[in-house]
Amino acid sequence: MKSTRHSTRPNGFYRARQWMVLALVGLGMAVLTGRAFQVQILDSSRLQSEGAARQLRSIAVTPARGRIIDRNGDVLAVSTPLDAVWAHPPTLFQAAGDWPRLADALGMSINQVGSLLDRYQDREFVYLRRHLPPAEATRIEDLGIPGVASLREYGRYYPAGPITSHVLGFTDVDDRGQEGIERAFDNHLAGIEGRKRVLRDRKGRVVEDIESVQPVYHGHDLKLSLDLRIQVSAQRHLAQTARETHAAGASAVMLDVQTGEVLAMVNVPDFNPNNRTDRTGERFRNRSVTDVFEPGSTVKPFTLSMALASGRFSLETPVSTSPGIHYVGRHPIRDVHDYGELTLSRVLIKSSNVGTAKIAMELAPEELHGVLAKVGFGQTTGIELPGEQGGRLLKRDRWRPIEHATLSFGYGLSSTPVQLARAYSVLASGGILRPVTLKHQSRPVNGQRVLPEHITRQINVLLEKVVSAEGTARRAAIPAYRVAGKTGTVHKISPEGGYEESRYQALFVGFAPASAPRFVLAVMVDEPQGRHFGGEVAAPAFARIMADALRIHGVRPDAGVDSGVTIVAHTRQGAPGA
Repeated sequence: MKSTRHSTRPNGFYRARQWMVLALVGLGMAVLTGRAFQVQILDSSRLQSEGAARQLRSIAVTPARGRIIDRNGDVLAVSTPLDAVWAHPPTLFQAAGDWPRLADALGMSINQVGSLLDRYQDREFVYLRRHLPPAEATRIEDLGIPGVASLREYGRYYPAGPITSHVLGFTDVDDRGQEGIERAFDNHLAGIEGRKRVLRDRKGRVVEDIESVQPVYHGHDLKLSLDLRIQVSAQRHLAQTARETHAAGASAVMLDVQTGEVLAMVNVPDFNPNNRTDRTGERFRNRSVTDVFEPGSTVKPFTLSMALASGRFSLETPVSTSPGIHYVGRHPIRDVHDYGELTLSRVLIKSSNVGTAKIAMELAPEELHGVLAKVGFGQTTGIELPGEQGGRLLKRDRWRPIEHATLSFGYGLSSTPVQLARAYSVLASGGILRPVTLKHQSRPVNGQRVLPEHITRQINVLLEKVVSAEGTARRAAIPAYRVAGKTGTVHKISPEGGYEESRYQALFVGFAPASAPRFVLAVMVDEPQGRHFGGEVAAPAFARIMADALRIHGVRPDAGVDSGVTIVAHTRQGAPGA
């Protein structure tokens, strides 16, 4: 039988072990208490700052760009809410496994995502996609990929599309004006960016707006002088003319006689400002203010107004134009036909180069230069558009006889369509030169008298005769209305110097109703094929656009209203000229 031997331990052993356990627990509690004191008290500010740095962000608040409206309140440009998808590169780098899903949602390749993050790996912010519909941005954000979030921004939308493209211009991806009115009035339209502090979660998404750091100021609306109804008409008829004549381009500018407001300004070819791929330099250039041409016979009314104002000529002064050619030194000046002997009035009605040159050379060339400068040739109009050209009107110390002669019928100087329209607004307003503007005016604008009223009244009667069966612009006539205007047909200037023999620019500029002019319209058709005379090409477009404008504004017909000026006898009639 085995015996069991029990071992005994002293009570002191157990007590020592108990104290050891208590000591360890006490030490642990002391460490935790110390750590809590350090975190809660000593390092509180630093840790809060680090936490805020990880979760609190100060972000920009993009202002909404102001609307652009026409004179009747129709919206021409408006900023629509869009979203941008952005990333926090350091965070997204840690989520490389999610790149395939992200790339697929963005329509990018994985390599493109990686390359983008490589370039901005030391940054806190990088755009992944801009100008997305909010629903699409939300779909991407809902993927829950760390470091990816969306941000509200605005994109510009132009309801009229190509119809107002050259006047309005467009903005860049950051909604900054780049061309046209958008650029000229960028400060007015853009507003001032604000900032706010937000709380983000660990995936970089905004979960709460904390406070506004700097208020955002949205852009101001801008009311233009344009009448969208006339703008639509002008664009349609001008495009039709360019198609029918296979022209390289065309421009039309309509002004209000009493205010200098631009009611319509169109060019073809045009572009769609809502489509960024359509914005090529050749297409978005506003030819109405940037492209110059020699105005040709449209200058003749100013030459003859100078002659009448001199007191040496009257409407009945005879001028011999036979045999349809006149030499100034060795240089020939030609008419389309041999008109024989004409009165001064019929020199304009028949658009005789020979007659105009002979009249002009009876007076000093400085006088002719002075008249042309007074009505605005050779200087910008001051219209609120970037890139306006002033044209050319040289002032010479000594004028060669041929320069004097050709200047009288519009060669040797250059103009833009808007300059030409303003010059004719002087005739339409009775001799008053007004500034040209694209900003809406609520009342008539004061101008400067540059031509005597009685002289312009006589010239305007002659310009009515131009738009008749005996003149060169019968196709500019509008039923029930009196129309005044002048044709022009010029050879294009060659890049190598001189003139292109077979390339032309067709012009017509005029106003209506002639009894009390409301609107001035200049039409220029560049390189029409086949028919190329101003009376055949530009005059019909003028008639269609002007007729629509008169109808839209309810202007009373004036076909039965007398001008009050009588043209006495005329001499033998010739065939219509150009």
